[in-house]
Amino acid sequence: MIKIDIDDFKISSPINIKDLNTKNDLDAKKDDLVKALNFVSKKLGKLQNTMYAHDKYSVLVCFQGMDTAGKDSLIREVFKNFNARGVVCHSFKVPTDLELGHDYLWRHYIALPERGKFAIFNRTHYENVLVTRVHPNYILNENLPTINSVDDIDEAFWDKRFEQINNFEKHIAENGTIIFKFFLNLSKDEQKNRLLRRLKKKEKHWKFSPDDLKERKIWDKYQEYYEDAINRTSKPHAPWYNIPADNKDAARYIVAKIMHETLSKYSDIQEPELSDKVKDNLEMYIKELNNE
Repeated sequence: MIKIDIDDFKISSPINIKDLNTKNDLDAKKDDLVKALNFVSKKLGKLQNTMYAHDKYSVLVCFQGMDTAGKDSLIREVFKNFNARGVVCHSFKVPTDLELGHDYLWRHYIALPERGKFAIFNRTHYENVLVTRVHPNYILNENLPTINSVDDIDEAFWDKRFEQINNFEKHIAENGTIIFKFFLNLSKDEQKNRLLRRLKKKEKHWKFSPDDLKERKIWDKYQEYYEDAINRTSKPHAPWYNIPADNKDAARYIVAKIMHETLSKYSDIQEPELSDKVKDNLEMYIKELNNE
C-alpha cells in the first residue's frame, strides 16, 4: 500500500495557488499506483454498501479543475467498484432555460444525494463564481432583479455569492451530508500536452473544442479566481483538497485514499442489526424456506 498523509493535500489555511503542487508521483511506478487504487476502490465500494444500509449520511463529492484536468477518467476509475444504486454522477454544463428560471443553486440542490447515497458533481456550484466571474456577461442570463448590465456586477455581488455558497454547504453538512471538494490542479504545460493529444488522436477529436484554446489564453485569470474561491470556502465541514493532476494515476489514488480514510473515521457508520425478534426466529425462517 502506498502511504500518504491526507492532511498534506487538505487546504486548511490561505494559499497562493502558484505554491501548490501540480505533480506528485508519490515515488511510485504506474503499475503500483494502479494496484493501490484498485485496492482502495474496492474498500470504498464495500464502505458505500454499508453506508447505503446505514441510511443516515449522504456524501457529496465535488470535482473542479481546468479543461483536461482528468475529471471524467478519475470518476470512472475511483468509483468503478460502487454499486450503481448508491451513486449518481451529475455533469453540470451551461444552464438550461429551466435552470435559469430558478436561482443559480437550484439545480445543485435538486441533485443532492439521498441519505445512504453518493452524488458526484463533475463541475459544481463553483462554476457560478469561476466561469461567471471570468465571463460576467453570463450572469445577465440569470435575469436577476438588480443586475441590468455587467457594470452592476461589483465585488459586493461576489461577496454575497460566496456567502450563499458557504451557507449552502453548511446547511447540508449540518443535515448529514459529508462533503469532499477536490481541486484537480493541472499545470499549463500539461494541459497543452493533453490538448495536443486530443488533436493528434482521431478517437479523441470529439473532446476538443476551439473554445478550449480561447479559455487557455485567460489561464491566469482562472487561476486568480480559483485561488480566491478556495480561500473563501475551504471550511472544516467542507474542506478543499489540492490534488496534483499532472499524473493521472497518482491523482486517482490520492482522491480515493482521502475519501476512504475520512469516511472510515465515522465510527457510527455500521450495518444495521436485525431486531431481536428476527434473530430469535432465524432457524424457523430457514426451516420454512427449506420445507417449501
